[in-house]
Amino acid sequence: MTDSGRLRSAASPEIRRMLLERRDPPRVGWKTELDRITHVDLAHVVMLAERQIVGVRTASTLLAAITELRESDYLPLETRPAPRGLYLAYESHLIETLGDETGGVLQTGRSRNDLGVTCLQLALREPYRRLSEELGELGRVLLERAQEHREVLMPAYTHFQAAVPVTYGHYLLGLAQTFERDARALAQAGEGLELCPLGAGSIGGTTVAIDPRRTAELLGFGEPVRNSVDAIATRDTALRLLSAAVVLGVTLDRAALDLLMWSSAEFGLVSIPDGLVGSSSMMPQKRNAFVLEHVQGKSAAALGGLTAAVSAMRGTPFTNSIAVGTEAMAHVMPALDATIDAVKILRLAYDGARPIARAMEDRATAGLTHATATAEWLVRQGVPFRRAHHQVGEAALAVVEGRADSLGAALDAQGHTTAGESADLRPGTVWRAAEYGGGPGPASFLHCHGQLTPRWDDHRTRLAKETGRWRDADENLRDAVALVHDRSQDTTRLPDPNPRRNFHAEH
Repeated sequence: MTDSGRLRSAASPEIRRMLLERRDPPRVGWKTELDRITHVDLAHVVMLAERQIVGVRTASTLLAAITELRESDYLPLETRPAPRGLYLAYESHLIETLGDETGGVLQTGRSRNDLGVTCLQLALREPYRRLSEELGELGRVLLERAQEHREVLMPAYTHFQAAVPVTYGHYLLGLAQTFERDARALAQAGEGLELCPLGAGSIGGTTVAIDPRRTAELLGFGEPVRNSVDAIATRDTALRLLSAAVVLGVTLDRAALDLLMWSSAEFGLVSIPDGLVGSSSMMPQKRNAFVLEHVQGKSAAALGGLTAAVSAMRGTPFTNSIAVGTEAMAHVMPALDATIDAVKILRLAYDGARPIARAMEDRATAGLTHATATAEWLVRQGVPFRRAHHQVGEAALAVVEGRADSLGAALDAQGHTTAGESADLRPGTVWRAAEYGGGPGPASFLHCHGQLTPRWDDHRTRLAKETGRWRDADENLRDAVALVHDRSQDTTRLPDPNPRRNFHAEH
């Protein structure tokens, strides 16, 4: 269709080449797009038949033609020119095949605008599902490994220096806590996927007595968008998903960096299995944990995608806009896909990584990580904290300079108090006593782990319900299509004069 009635010619060849004609190889990008378009069309035609806006026989013929195209992998459309975009090429095929009286009714009560944003909502389900699932798996691994290594002493680092004694399990539990909030933020962003824009038309709705709630139901949405301008002008669900991925990406990057550092010979605190490292094309001794660098790179994609999408959308009127619906949205899927990969790689890395317990303990001891607890012990002996802080600092300097073997011995030598070994301030004891403020102590750890585990379980349960509802909707749509076909065969039934009559009551 190059003649729209208002326009007598197609877009120029250069515009078609850059913006309208598909450039993907056959059966790649365009097939996925057609899958979504025709899925929406099946629901739309069913609704038109149920509302008696379109005759049941016409609807049955149209549904059969759409189904045949889907089953043939859109073979008749492979070589068809698309001078005004993929949808109109597909619609033109139906009109040429079925005639104007049948193929020409497909767009009744609908625009490419509401069709396009509905297809985007459907398309976003898959990366949302995959990212949610991968986050759930990452949470499971972190909780399991945290439990496994809950007593493996290690130094917590601040400013790249050994700070206080914790455990490797405590560190992993901290990651699990942070990622659980990311999972909740993603779920909150995903609430926008419940809204179905179909029925909003070009931006002002339609005078045709359609039933947007029915098409929303058939497509697995929770409800239709209530305002046509909101439905067409906004793409905030995509932006919110990207925003959640941006915050998630920050933690992914930081967690990957820790493993990169700790697995280096300079730290030697963690071992990475062979399946997650690579060698060098020139240096045979190298053992590179390169997959973690991919986490760092891929986790940045959402930030770039959000920046590009928001930049494209700013400065546009609050209505249908190519800059919003096409250019801005082009950055969404690649960014979400990269984030999914980053989560999966990090999960594999932390699942396979193993702490080198002796090296961790040695570094916690040599790094004098028990210094703060020693100062706190002095406080319990009646010494003001700032004075205790200074005394332990002097003792630490004595140990570093080789004038004392331990903090306790240095304090004794300075005559500040009698610390010695009676206080039992070794790092391996200190972490067990750190039960307050969410510290690594056993009771504190179990409390955090016990509360966090059901939250991750709830995350997986919620996702299963969402995806299950989508699958149920697909089955209901197939049943509704079959019902239209069955009704079209009943030649004895007169047309129903009530367009709002319950279509299903007859069966």
